[in-house]
Amino acid sequence: MEYVLHLAILICIYTILAQSLSLVAGYSGQMSLAHAGFYGIGAYVTALLSVNYDSSLLINLPVAMLLSGIIALLISALAVRAIDDFFIFITLGIQIVIYSIMNNWQDVTNGPLGIPDIPPFTIFGFTFNSKLSFLLLAALFAAVVWFLISNITKSPFGRILRALSEDEIYTKSLGKNVVRAKVISFVISAMIASLAGVIYAHYVSYIDPSSFTIDESIFILCIVIIGGMHNLRGVFYAASLLVLLPEFFRFIGLPSTIAANMRQIFYGIALIIVIYNNTARRIDHVKVLEQGIRR
Repeated sequence: MEYVLHLAILICIYTILAQSLSLVAGYSGQMSLAHAGFYGIGAYVTALLSVNYDSSLLINLPVAMLLSGIIALLISALAVRAIDDFFIFITLGIQIVIYSIMNNWQDVTNGPLGIPDIPPFTIFGFTFNSKLSFLLLAALFAAVVWFLISNITKSPFGRILRALSEDEIYTKSLGKNVVRAKVISFVISAMIASLAGVIYAHYVSYIDPSSFTIDESIFILCIVIIGGMHNLRGVFYAASLLVLLPEFFRFIGLPSTIAANMRQIFYGIALIIVIYNNTARRIDHVKVLEQGIRR
């Protein structure tokens, strides 16, 4: 039962991460590979404040989100002006820089040794020291994030993001501030990713840079792509599938080395299928438009 609760908590954390990335990758059309970096910023900020200063969640969470937001704002002011593959390369560089700071700034982050003994959440005197209580808290955060992003995407600002993902030039021609919309979505996404980092750090009680690598960013992006670029509910299903997939391979008795390779093969096949379907839909959409123009 404890292990089932553990998996459910991980699903909630990855759902938060994937939903936040969906705002950038899905709705504004910016494929970011820096998400694990902002995830790590949230985890390290709350770990350092909790361990060194014994501060509470009510302080750690706003500080972590604010710091991630400031860093994302400074970066995105330049990065969002790049297009297509160049934006991906910039975010990849950001991810590498953030990881290198975590791994090498030993006086602050303790380097590859990580930060142990992170205390559990304590809110108004109640300590979330059981998996069931932590699952309820993580599920609450996931629900709040879903409600927030769902309302953002349905707002006039969200419609601008949707238009961006379809045709940026046309969106500009309507007089919309494309750069500002991209920056805002990137900053909101980074701040929510740091929220997931805060939850993760207090749950596992130990963090190190290996949890926030480029592989983790790719994994989060896989969840978004498989779940659907504009589908917050699908993102939850994809997070559940990809978190539970290794457990399925262990259940059927595959050795751990083979199970890890099978998981990577499954990711590749799933991504190919999803990209193929999306491409086919776009081609069909273009054909319909061409037929309409000819008529």
